[in-house]
Amino acid sequence: MHVYLDFNASYLAAFVIGLFSSLHCIGMCGSIIGTLTYSLSQELRNNKRILFSIILSYNLGRVASYAIAGAVVGLLSIPFSQGIAYRFLQLASATIMAGAGLYIGGWFPRFAYIEKMGSRFWKLIEPFGRKLIPVKTRGQAMLFGMIWGWLPCGLIYTALALAATTGNVMHSSMTMLAFGLGTLPAVVGVGIMTTLLAKLSKAQLFKQIVGILFIIFALLAAFPWLNPMRVEHIMTF
Repeated sequence: MHVYLDFNASYLAAFVIGLFSSLHCIGMCGSIIGTLTYSLSQELRNNKRILFSIILSYNLGRVASYAIAGAVVGLLSIPFSQGIAYRFLQLASATIMAGAGLYIGGWFPRFAYIEKMGSRFWKLIEPFGRKLIPVKTRGQAMLFGMIWGWLPCGLIYTALALAATTGNVMHSSMTMLAFGLGTLPAVVGVGIMTTLLAKLSKAQLFKQIVGILFIIFALLAAFPWLNPMRVEHIMTF
């Protein structure tokens, strides 16, 4: 049996998913950054260089939490990385990605229920994040980001589904790292990109186009041999 691993290890696909996931997450992440910012002293808020470094530290912590989650998922998926089990994992990943695309496009609002998957774990760690408020240092900001990166989000779970099919702990972690980097332009506070994405997030036609893009990714995940960007890497069982 031949198993194609290349599409699911595509960091470019994860980065694009992260970039366009910002259309959904900009409100949620923006409010968290607002909480972080207003918890700072007036002196720190007035120093734009320090303020940017603290926001950047928060986001680096958040992206690090995604990479850690990717490694955990990669480790848990090892027993399913061969033969028929891997094929089922691919199809499950593709189904979740298609659901995310339908959700972003406004065709499947019930996909949001997937966020309940991580609600119990979130209730356990969320109090630790609140204890870091008010943030006073870059180190605290990074820890704050590492905790709030576990906030339940259906699109993060979509990226994790993709990462789970890489069949490798390192590739799974790197896939989530690429996803996290894709989310940075919208939430670091880069004015032009943030404003643009905020406007696009309200444009239904654009969200439908992004939804279709997610569905295309889902089809390529389900049938990776059709992927035109594929670099041949076949495992034989």
